[in-house]
Amino acid sequence: MKHPATKSLLLKKIAIIGLLIPLSLAPAILAADALSRKPEKFDFGGGTAYFYAAPNPMPGRPWVWFFPTLKAIPLVNRKVCFEGFLNAGVGIAGYDIGEVRGAPGSTEQFTRVYDEKVRRGWSSKPILIGQSRGGLMALAWAIQNPEKPRAFVGIYPVLNLKTWGLKNMKVTLADYKMPEAELRERIAEFNPIDNLKPLIDKKLPVFIVQGDADKAVPHQENAVLMKERYEAGNAPITVRLFPGLGHQAAPEFFENKELIEFVLKQAELKTRQPGSP
Repeated sequence: MKHPATKSLLLKKIAIIGLLIPLSLAPAILAADALSRKPEKFDFGGGTAYFYAAPNPMPGRPWVWFFPTLKAIPLVNRKVCFEGFLNAGVGIAGYDIGEVRGAPGSTEQFTRVYDEKVRRGWSSKPILIGQSRGGLMALAWAIQNPEKPRAFVGIYPVLNLKTWGLKNMKVTLADYKMPEAELRERIAEFNPIDNLKPLIDKKLPVFIVQGDADKAVPHQENAVLMKERYEAGNAPITVRLFPGLGHQAAPEFFENKELIEFVLKQAELKTRQPGSP
């Protein structure tokens, strides 16, 4: 039989542990709660902006900008990734202007909503995440504004207008507002994969995940080609190819620990002062 003093001490320890467990789970609960609520939403510049604020934002209020955002920031299959960002203090934003393909006009719309986000107090250096055709939107914007993004993340991203953007010509021409013959003649002027120099010069960090069986977005003509050109300019890029995976929802893409850690590292870097370690 336990001594009364020993029993009393044990009860105190149990009580303390009972208090600590909810505290340790609090960030996950808060992040899940944030995603369960409707995001902040406002109409701006011809589109609709969405934003999930982190429960406890990092200094500098960093955020990721997800492309494409169509009617909402897509949460299906992405909750592990998004909760990881929110738990660490990184907000999540999206901007819906419909199906666009990186044309100058739609890219300028993204700039206007970026300016509005910064005006509202969020970091001036968002981390861009482009999934599939969102890669064209995000990369085109980064190339036109190389001083603004902190990093680029691709999830089987379209980076080459020639190999995917021209397949759905009606949508692409509507975005570029020019005849097909003119677009084909000027495509090198607009194609993100052919205009990487501003990002290479800035040494913009890049991290990409993709499957090597992706038929919708061929990796050799997109992620691998970007890797070759980036490395030729001594710019930082990581491409992770997963054997046998295609253009699909898979944990290797949406629950990727290395991807989450990359984003959080970039978010932490942008909160530091120049010259700090």
